[in-house]
Amino acid sequence: MTLWNSRLGSDPSKSLMDFTVSLNFDKRLAKYDLKASLAHLFGLKEVNLVTEDEYKIISEALSTIEKELETQEFKFVETDEDIHTAIERRTIELVGEVGGKLHTGRSRNDQVVTALRLLAKDEIKEIAENVVELTTVLLNRAKEVPEIYLPGYTHLQRAQPILLSHHLLAHGWSFFRDLDRLINCYERLDCSSLGAGALGGSTLPLNPKIVKDYLGFKKLFENSLDAVADRDFVAETLFDISLIGIHLSKLGEEIILWTSSEFGFATLDDKFSTGSSMLPQKKNPDIAELARGKSGRLIGNLTGFLATLKSLPLAYNRDLQEDKEPMFDSIDQIKLALGAFCGMLNTIEFHEVTMQSAADSAYSVAIDLAEWLVQKGMPFRSAYNLVGTVVKDSIERHVALPELVLAHPDLGELAMEIFKPGTSVKRRISHGSTGIEPVKIQIKNYEKTLNEVRKSLLKL
Repeated sequence: MTLWNSRLGSDPSKSLMDFTVSLNFDKRLAKYDLKASLAHLFGLKEVNLVTEDEYKIISEALSTIEKELETQEFKFVETDEDIHTAIERRTIELVGEVGGKLHTGRSRNDQVVTALRLLAKDEIKEIAENVVELTTVLLNRAKEVPEIYLPGYTHLQRAQPILLSHHLLAHGWSFFRDLDRLINCYERLDCSSLGAGALGGSTLPLNPKIVKDYLGFKKLFENSLDAVADRDFVAETLFDISLIGIHLSKLGEEIILWTSSEFGFATLDDKFSTGSSMLPQKKNPDIAELARGKSGRLIGNLTGFLATLKSLPLAYNRDLQEDKEPMFDSIDQIKLALGAFCGMLNTIEFHEVTMQSAADSAYSVAIDLAEWLVQKGMPFRSAYNLVGTVVKDSIERHVALPELVLAHPDLGELAMEIFKPGTSVKRRISHGSTGIEPVKIQIKNYEKTLNEVRKSLLKL
């Protein structure tokens, strides 16, 4: 018999139960439901809705259930719709009728969202810690290669030489933005919903602040309708995870390109690559490829849930049961991806000679030539057109660019210094640029930001 069966004249049909039960996936909320249930019970005791003896009896039952779940001795039955009803049913089995007092002043509506918020807080912290680990790996690898350079690309065409450290840190800064979003999301969802009831609160003298403080939430709901209907935090968590996935996908795409024989810029460690079942020579970047592929899955979880939220009237609707599977899946996938990326990037081997040889193309310093002319007083657009004409002439006549630069009256021998390998990145001096000195400053700022993020996570 279900907990709500007394209202209806017959037992629920099998097809109804098969379609509506959520136990197979919301078991994950068990420890959070138990934590919130104990807090609710404490709140009931504090306002004299349960006695000290009843509090002790029921809390001991919750402790027993926790052990049964941990040891997998807990026996689920067919009428357990979800983990919440299963725990309440088992409580009553253990202590009898007094166990029914646990649900006093509480609805599954405020119960479920509270447990989900508790889970989200833990998971966001763990994801953030994993992102911090990845940003640390990127920093350490950047420090190892202070003067190695490679081609920078726009439109996937070689644009100008950049430092490898600068390129790695560029990805790190995007992950810092992800961390900022995760921390902000955590702060917004850090709100207790218990005490809102089904939608309109209770006639009982509940004190939701007691429960809020017990659970360690920073804020308390202000509107009972909003408290049970709000799933903004789920959508926001899914968005934040999706963007982390997109950033991993972008980084993964570059790893795929760099480790191809066509680029030859890097080689993956054997522990973080796979082989082919048919082609003996293959070494595949599966981590990077799966991150690229799974980013679509993460986006799908987000957009699917946003569609679920659209047009839902207040307050609770069963549609909101669809919040957990996409959230749980995205959380699991991003944690796996972040862990794999840390290992892959920590062990990848960069090929300095190949990278720098590709970056030393004469055409890649065309902007340096134009800016050299600007420093001599020529307007930029005139300098751009002059260099563009020389480049066009070089390509069409099949004459080496340095040869034409040497012969040009506005360029000549003084401009030839620009073509020396590695000179281009050394000439970069503007803030945040790929120059050696600006990157040294950037690394200091990066380390400072990383330390600040770590401190912020400790405060959550």
